[in-house]
Order: sequence, then structure tokens, then C-alpha cells
Amino acid sequence: MSVSSGTASLFASVAFFIAISAGAAYVIKHKDDVYRTVAELSGRPLPANLKSSAADVIATAEDGSEQTYDSSGNVTLRASDYGHFETTAEINGRDVEVMVDTGATMVALTYEDAERAGIYLTPSDFTHQVSTANGVARVAPIQISTISIGNITVRNVRGAVSERGNLHRTLLGMTFLGRLSRVEMRRNDLVLHE
Repeated sequence: MSVSSGTASLFASVAFFIAISAGAAYVIKHKDDVYRTVAELSGRPLPANLKSSAADVIATAEDGSEQTYDSSGNVTLRASDYGHFETTAEINGRDVEVMVDTGATMVALTYEDAERAGIYLTPSDFTHQVSTANGVARVAPIQISTISIGNITVRNVRGAVSERGNLHRTLLGMTFLGRLSRVEMRRNDLVLHE
């Protein structure tokens, strides 16, 4: 039996978004275990707390989440009360509220955030179908020119845009995070190293 390239691409996309959902659910449920595993694999102990230098700049978003930018180019994100790493990213030069998700394979933008970032799509752009917790949804694969958090900028990032109303929060996944030199979990903090 032969499978067309379109069918194979569809299955790959479905598998990708199932993996994103499962990874995010696992990380949220087993946050402490994930922190310990990352610390063990990196050979570094989890610190009791984080100290900032006088050169650090702390930014607090409307939702209460914090970003710390230090002079070496690192960005530290403090977990929200719900254990999520939420922050403001600059996508194509526009501010977008995102959830940094180490369990997400790629950057997934809401339809509204894509428009905010200057990415305008037509119904024919939504060429892939994926399974989500809310059922089957269509997405449009995209290339994002720039994504910045603090003084960290990554260019030409693969992503996807969900149809209007099918994704409630933009997810900053591994197509962004994997381009950094290192991502470290320290108790309630996620440290991004350019």
C-alpha cells in the first residue's frame, strides 16, 4: 500500500501536535521531576534561590510574571502561580504574550497573535490538520522573521498558526528554545542563555 506525500505530511503534523500536547501536560504535572532531571543531566545542582547582580533589570508583566535580564545576555523567567513560564516576547517587532513551553516542539501562535505580529493568513493557508484536546483543528505552517525575549533574538523560526479561536495562548516551543545555547530550569525559574 502506498501513502501519498500529502497524507504522510498530514500524519506527521498530527503526530507533532499530539506530542506537543502530551509534552506540555507532562511538564505541567511533573514539574519538580523535570527540574531535577534537567539539573542532573546538566551536572548542576538546583540552587536554593537565585541572586541577581546590580546590573540585572527586572520587568514585571501585567499577569505578575517576571523577567530578569542580566549583563551577560541571560534572561530568567519566574514561574507564575500556576507553574507556567509566561512572558512578553517580541515577535516580528510586536509585543506578544507567550507561554514558554519546553514540551512544545515548535512555536504555535494564536490567529490573533499572528495578526498582531504582522502575519496575515487566508483560509487556504491552513493546510495541515492536527488533533487537539478540543478536537481536530487546522493550522498554517509559517516562518517567523524574529523572536526576541529581553536581549535574546532568534531569526527565521519555524512555527504554525492555529485557526481563529482554536488556541488560547501562543506557545514558545523548541524551534525557538533549541536555537539558544542553553535552557536551564532552577526551581521556579527558567534561565535562557543566548
